[in-house]
Amino acid sequence: MTIITSPQNPKIKYVIGLRDRRERLQSGLVLVEGHDELSLVLASGITPTELFFCPTLFRDPAERDLLDRLSQTRLIEVDERVFQKIAYRENPDGWLATVPLPQKSLDELALSLAPFIVVAEGVEKPGNLGAMLRTADSAGVDAVIASDPLTDWGNPNVVRASKGTLFTVQVSEGRHAEIVDWLKGRGIQSVVATPDATIPFTEADFTKPIAIVMGTEHEGVSEAWLRAADIAVSIPMFGKVNSLNVSAAAALMMYEVVRQRHS
Repeated sequence: MTIITSPQNPKIKYVIGLRDRRERLQSGLVLVEGHDELSLVLASGITPTELFFCPTLFRDPAERDLLDRLSQTRLIEVDERVFQKIAYRENPDGWLATVPLPQKSLDELALSLAPFIVVAEGVEKPGNLGAMLRTADSAGVDAVIASDPLTDWGNPNVVRASKGTLFTVQVSEGRHAEIVDWLKGRGIQSVVATPDATIPFTEADFTKPIAIVMGTEHEGVSEAWLRAADIAVSIPMFGKVNSLNVSAAAALMMYEVVRQRHS
């Protein structure tokens, strides 16, 4: 096997190019870095297209076993200097792959008998989207839908913050009106959290098919979603600040659904 030692190699330039949103959307590929994250990709039944690896950066020699599980993936060994060039984490562990983006259309989403959806409206920070995915995986959410997205699901920081759960939770995106029609057509109630609501989120009925709608980091949910929502709830605030980080607020709402459905 030839080892790539030049950052100017066309393959290396191509991988670096996938940091750009336009390149990701055109290719349908995302970058996944990390042994544990790639293990989760494989456990989800998804096969990476190419793997760039650097054995001298492996944290544990036993990790090489992952190479044997990638028989259908093109394996490309690189030296440390090149890997540092393509890595997007501060302390890379020598594993980075190109993986097909798992995004689905709304109509392709597989739903449970009592659908549990999270809608993220205009969330700007990839880290917040990734954190929401990680919680959604733990809470058993059917799908996370980006409404009028400002970032894409393949953003490397979404993948990193999600710890690979981008590939275990169904993801989709759409415009506001499209998502509202899709929810109503399936009998799924939408619930928004807003400080002006009089019902605490712990007192609303979350046992029915439901979509939790979370708004932007700075403005919260839009007027359009406030008008379209079936239920409006509040999260009690007792401190000096008047809002929570969107991923923290989403976690509270998701686990209230879990509490009610499993109590």
